[in-house]
Amino acid sequence: MQVVVVGAGQAGLSAAHHLRRTGFEPDRDFVVLDHSPHPGGAWQFRWPSLTYGRVHGMHALPGMNLTGADPQRPSSEVIGEYFTTYEETFDLRVHRPVDVRAVREGDDGLLLVDSSEGTYATRALINATGTWDRPFWPRYPGQELFRGRQLHTAQYPGPQEFAGQRVIVVGGGTSAVQHLLEIAPFAADTTWVTRREPVFRGDEFGEEQGRAAVALVEERVRDGLPPRSVVSVTGLPLNEAVRKGLADGTLDRLPMFDRITADGVAWADGREVKADVILWATGFRPVIDHLAPLRLREPGGGIRLDGTRASRDPRIHLVGYGPSASTIGANRAGRAAVREIRQLLAEGRGLRSGATVGGAAGAGVGVGGVGADHSTV
Repeated sequence: MQVVVVGAGQAGLSAAHHLRRTGFEPDRDFVVLDHSPHPGGAWQFRWPSLTYGRVHGMHALPGMNLTGADPQRPSSEVIGEYFTTYEETFDLRVHRPVDVRAVREGDDGLLLVDSSEGTYATRALINATGTWDRPFWPRYPGQELFRGRQLHTAQYPGPQEFAGQRVIVVGGGTSAVQHLLEIAPFAADTTWVTRREPVFRGDEFGEEQGRAAVALVEERVRDGLPPRSVVSVTGLPLNEAVRKGLADGTLDRLPMFDRITADGVAWADGREVKADVILWATGFRPVIDHLAPLRLREPGGGIRLDGTRASRDPRIHLVGYGPSASTIGANRAGRAAVREIRQLLAEGRGLRSGATVGGAAGAGVGVGGVGADHSTV
């Protein structure tokens, strides 16, 4: 196998599309392995009340626009159907559900991708695993004592389930704001808690500001630090719903509590808030543990990238990671990764231990497979 793509969300499908259009044949030259049960990437797991009309910044996949979608339908359905049609239209032949367990060094410069479908030997790997499978749960003293319910955005069922309850939402991002605005009309009481003072963006957010925000995330990745999301450096959009939430007090924010009690949360100054539910809208972390055998992490904890290429190994490209973790960024990263991989394969630089293109290593024989995604406070 020439290339293995791990993950079939926006970034993975973009990469697969560019492989296909530049002459790579699916199941012969490349394979796409996806952890999720259905097309749609992380979108298929979004809560039903997140309708397509409320999706922030969905950018079409390369080569096919999403048109005529009902804005009142759940985004999980709209985007799931769009991804399904996309995979079929471009004959991408995604394998799912397939769990990728580990990527290791093989013989003759090949990588071995150990999966639930078997082991693939490949010259290059495009990692497009996203973050959805790794929700971040902060730890606070007394957390185990809380008698109510704790859940993460990844488990959010929609607002009706919180009817009559006292809900604390923790987190300073877009998801936290959306949860609060949805839950408030149903709940007995809501409280918003964030570690940092939220910044609302009242001005028009144009291309120049977008590039500046991406550059800040890119700088962390170049320094080998764990990436922050692009949204975390852009601020929160001040739309009509947010203005209303600020006016009626729904979005009044408290600083981060110091401990969790049996009945709620407490601060060092003696303040307490009672709660039935703590909803952690605290973001996600990149799903990259399967790459651990390759020792790509820097001392700072992240993977240093040169563009999409891992600095420690030119055979590995991460798309949808750090600065490309947006739908438009994922599209661009998929194209850039394929361009570099084509050059790497043509020059034979993806092979080690003296192997040459066209030899046994270049054949990319599947090992044990069937001829063969993973997927702020």
